[in-house]
Amino acid sequence: MKVLVVGPSETGSRGGMAAVIRDIRESGTLGREFEIHTFPSYIDGSLPRRLLYCAWAYLRFLTCYRAYDLFHLHTAERGSALRKAAYLRAIKRAGKRAVVHVHGAEFLDFYDGLGPWRRGIVDRLFHRADLVLALSEGWRRELEARFHTGNCRVLHNGVDPARLGAAVSDPAEHPHSFVMLGRLGARKGAYDLVEAAALAVERDPALSIVMAGDGEVEQVRALAAERGLEGCVTVLGWVDGPRKLELLKNAAAVVLPSYHEGLPMAVLEGMAAGKAIISTTVGAIPEAVGEENGILVEPGDVPALARALAELGGDTQRLRRMSAANRARAEAVFSLQETHRALAECYRRAAEGGGETWS
Repeated sequence: MKVLVVGPSETGSRGGMAAVIRDIRESGTLGREFEIHTFPSYIDGSLPRRLLYCAWAYLRFLTCYRAYDLFHLHTAERGSALRKAAYLRAIKRAGKRAVVHVHGAEFLDFYDGLGPWRRGIVDRLFHRADLVLALSEGWRRELEARFHTGNCRVLHNGVDPARLGAAVSDPAEHPHSFVMLGRLGARKGAYDLVEAAALAVERDPALSIVMAGDGEVEQVRALAAERGLEGCVTVLGWVDGPRKLELLKNAAAVVLPSYHEGLPMAVLEGMAAGKAIISTTVGAIPEAVGEENGILVEPGDVPALARALAELGGDTQRLRRMSAANRARAEAVFSLQETHRALAECYRRAAEGGGETWS
């Protein structure tokens, strides 16, 4: 069976969706049964660049899509959902079958804020899909409550613990060090983390936080300087590959104080690298992080975030327990191999069902 995976470019776009698509393309588990190709429908950049690329990509898609049997459409909020609705309309007109995979951290808020016309477009996206994939059981219930399709299944994001093996280290070597990975900005809680660091450093003068990602790098760096935190907060740009592994290795915990999330790769990678997790009670994070492997706070609760940093910093016994728990949980629940086995079953199910032709 030939499968076309449609979503952000692996090389021209940063973020979790592109990483998920790369892992699908490289999967030996899926490759044994399916012939998988990827199709980049989006790249990062200025608004004109994104619009031109998206229009060109869709026209290119129309020249090649009939060669495939099944489509795996990755979608998020805003323009992503509206674009995938156009892709799916063409797919169903050709009598093909498709899986719609919902990633966007703010997807539900986006949908609830739409007017009738655009809401109708998104409704048809879900009802035309042969199968809908949600990142967590909570999301699955929310999506079914809104769309009543009966075809929504849970597929957790997965992580390869072997790939993160080089980042595993004894927390006692750096018990006061924390790292935040991802887009820096208000949604990810980057400014909250700086404010929390200003409080926590009073209790833990050895506190060290590295924040690495794209987005509002200069603004976050300026806030850290304004708060006099140059000695304990380091703000980097985007990192990947060996540099990311190095940052994880030199940290005792991963911090992600987001306001909106699905199941963030930064949390899963931190778990696979044996790091304690400090994050928030949003999206699927509570399904991955509990008292045994991290600390969760409410989004925007800066004092609670500061307490979490101060409580974990230097507590080597607790950090070691959380490290071991996270390595085990990443292997047992969130391994990429298990995720791809489940995805293979989703592909089979989608191929066997649905198949309506839409006008």
